[in-house]
Amino acid sequence: MKVLMVITSHDQLGNTGRKTGFWLEELAAPYYVFKDAGVEITLASPKGGRPPLDPKSNEPEFRTDLTVRFEKDKAAEAQLDKTLRLDSVRQEDFDTLFYPGGHGPMWDLAEDKDSIKLIESFIAAGKTIAVVCHSTGALRHVKTPHGKLLVQGKEVTGFTNGEEEEVGLTHVVPFLVEDEMMKLGAVFSKVVNWGVHVVNDGQLITGQNPHSSGPAAKTLMAALKQKSTTARAS
Repeated sequence: MKVLMVITSHDQLGNTGRKTGFWLEELAAPYYVFKDAGVEITLASPKGGRPPLDPKSNEPEFRTDLTVRFEKDKAAEAQLDKTLRLDSVRQEDFDTLFYPGGHGPMWDLAEDKDSIKLIESFIAAGKTIAVVCHSTGALRHVKTPHGKLLVQGKEVTGFTNGEEEEVGLTHVVPFLVEDEMMKLGAVFSKVVNWGVHVVNDGQLITGQNPHSSGPAAKTLMAALKQKSTTARAS
């Protein structure tokens, strides 16, 4: 099985002068769900090369066993150094797609034409995908093969207004994930701030926050397994 993980290339936190990027737990936790299951992982980002890490995600309070494992994993670090450019990857080469979050995706992946096209091609091919946290925002312009918005009428989750408020970035981000999803006609589902929450609706799996990234990857793996079992049975 092959998974494509798409990471942000954006490193500026609005006009605050502070750095942002991808959130380490949201890459590391799913990465090892896939790796430990024997899945072949490819990393890509809009600009290719080493994507920017949100420095905050590596502060002691946010480090986990898996973020430490990732940093000590020479093969993983080598992969992260050389992410493929997003415009060079094709849906046909992968079984599934996973978008880790961090604040970066709000600026680049949400508007990136290659990202939008890529997600649309996975959906059109009938493949199940997963996005977590702020990367739910990367779905805002994505359409189904019938031309309607992918999230319209779908149950989704992502970084909530309450969580954004707690980190003090409500007025810094270009849009709020929760508000945007509801505006686009999605049914936005959430639990308490920082609680683990994963939603599975058809081909789309979404996770609420960093702690939901590993569980979202496990949900994705279970969905793919079920799909292949069903396909074999028929």
